[in-house]
Order: sequence, then structure tokens, then C-alpha cells
Amino acid sequence: MSNYERALRCIDDAHTQDPNLITIHNGTQIPYELHYAEKMTRYLEQYDPSASETLRLAIRAQHLRRWEIPRSSYPQTKPGYFAWRTFLKKRQAEQAEKICLDCGYSADDAGRVAALIRKEKLKQDGESQALEDIACLVFLDDQFEQFGKSHDEEKIVGILKKTWGKMSDKGHELALKIEMSDHAKALVVKALES
Repeated sequence: MSNYERALRCIDDAHTQDPNLITIHNGTQIPYELHYAEKMTRYLEQYDPSASETLRLAIRAQHLRRWEIPRSSYPQTKPGYFAWRTFLKKRQAEQAEKICLDCGYSADDAGRVAALIRKEKLKQDGESQALEDIACLVFLDDQFEQFGKSHDEEKIVGILKKTWGKMSDKGHELALKIEMSDHAKALVVKALES
């Protein structure tokens, strides 16, 4: 087994411990974070089929053990949200780096995986931007419809505008191909026009 296969197995083993389950298309229930990681990988295949191993591992580990630090463990304020996100990125990067080192990767490669998870040099680093684009695509594809049911239209449009602003042209191109309900499409159009 290669270093990559070992690291991927360790990452996915961690995802399978997520107690939050989701029912997928065939009626099977799987841990949500495994579902999320697999969807991130599928979007990476569309985005860049020749992506580096370090980017593939960062994509797969982006939400590593995220369920252990719920959003509710931080104040329900904008600063609380950003503090939660900052802590998660750092923690997930450290855990992924350790997995990579334990699986035989060099310190440089393991550090690169961690840097990508932290999204360092976003907008200047093509791989860091790819991870951001793919996270936004998975949000739009997998979480947006449900998110829209629990927030008012003004907030949703604002979040869509921010999401769009984080993405590259390549990310925009893929986002416009995502199948959505008519209501969700109308919100996207409204966000893009405003």
C-alpha cells in the first residue's frame, strides 16, 4: 500500500466515526463527514483530474473530525463564527499533517497538506484556491437547499454573494452547472444580479 493509500484510509477511518448520518440516493445511511469528503473528491475530479497527492489529501481531510467541535460550542455571533472556523482549520490541518507523517510522507509534503487545509495564500496559490472553490461547490450542491429553509432570503442572498466572491472563474463555471430547485436558482440569480 502506498503512502497515499494509507493516508486516505486513515482520513476516511476518522470520517466513519462521525455520529451524524445522512441518507444517500440508494437509501443507505453513511456518516455525514464521509459523504462530504467523497463529494469533495468527486468535485476535485471535475475541477482538476491531475491534481497533486497533497491537494487530494487536503480535499479529503478538509473537515477532519469537524463534528467534535460543533458550531454551538462557540458564541452565536459573527465573531464567534469566525473564531470557530479559524480554530477548526488549524485543528484539522494539524490532524491531517500528523496522519501524513505517520503514513510516511515527508515533513514538506505533510506541511503542504496542512497549509492547503488552512487555505494559506488564497487567491495566490492555485491549489489553495482549488480547495476553496471545491468547498464552495459542495456547499452549493449539498448544503444550500437545506440552509435556505432555515434562513430568510436576505441572509441567503448575502451568503451566496460572499460564496461567489471567494470563487475563481473556474469555480463559477462549475457552480452554474449544479442542478438546483427553481427556488434555489432564483436566489442564485438574485445574488449575482445584486
